[in-house]
Amino acid sequence: MGAVIVRAVICLVCLAWPGATAQGAPSLSYLSKVTDLVLNHEPDPLTLSPTPSPSLTFTLPPTIVPNPPTKYGVVLFPAFEMLDVFGPLEVLSWAARLHEKLDLYLLAETLDPVTTQPQSAAMNTFNSSFFPTVNPTHTFDDNPELDVLIVPGGLGTRNPNMDRTLQFISSTYPRVQYLITVCTGSALVAQTGILDGRRATTNKASWDSVIVNGPNTTWVPEARWVVDGNIWTSSGISAGIDATLAFVAELYGKENATVISEYMEYEWHEDSDWDPYAEIWGVV
Repeated sequence: MGAVIVRAVICLVCLAWPGATAQGAPSLSYLSKVTDLVLNHEPDPLTLSPTPSPSLTFTLPPTIVPNPPTKYGVVLFPAFEMLDVFGPLEVLSWAARLHEKLDLYLLAETLDPVTTQPQSAAMNTFNSSFFPTVNPTHTFDDNPELDVLIVPGGLGTRNPNMDRTLQFISSTYPRVQYLITVCTGSALVAQTGILDGRRATTNKASWDSVIVNGPNTTWVPEARWVVDGNIWTSSGISAGIDATLAFVAELYGKENATVISEYMEYEWHEDSDWDPYAEIWGVV
């Protein structure tokens, strides 16, 4: 009877306390593992504190990458694509809850709210007011110390007056550990020359308009995302979620990326070569 009660308590703890589930998903196998640890006192990476305590103490496994990045910056500009930003941030917010302290910097030319509304009337045929704004936390001139820079895409990447944004990307890249682009964000990065001699991909629906920005880039037409050194480029919009989950897997292990995808109830496409949209949009 005591074991039954313990199992019930452990289930409640694991489901209610995110820190207790950071090692694995709150599945039956995971709960069984924790329960057996409590009942049988077997050594395990997920261990109880050796000293008496009213609460349980859990130890996360070491990260795959020593000293993983903790400071993430996102470039914002008018008419950026919403999911390009908030898809990756949703994934990373779980890493911030389950693994370690992460800091987020939303960067733009000024601290004025940045709209997602298309800047051209031709791109907003019905004059809809269905485009939220985002408040930056820092300006490009603040130039905060970053470990990762994320560059989204969107209709705003076609704006010819992006000099300040391009300058910020160009000057920041040498100082970061990783650069991640989503969708047509690769068009902006390509314009800086950063992708010269690199392999990269982009949104297949905008393929032709993007690749002209990087004549010295090896563009990969059939790819969900591409990794070349410390640069991660993903395909269109939702592909940023898959790429960011893969990025988390590289930092914290695949098991932990899977846990995040399950919390999100998102079917993670783990194969970077999975890309039905290349054929749909006539790229291959």
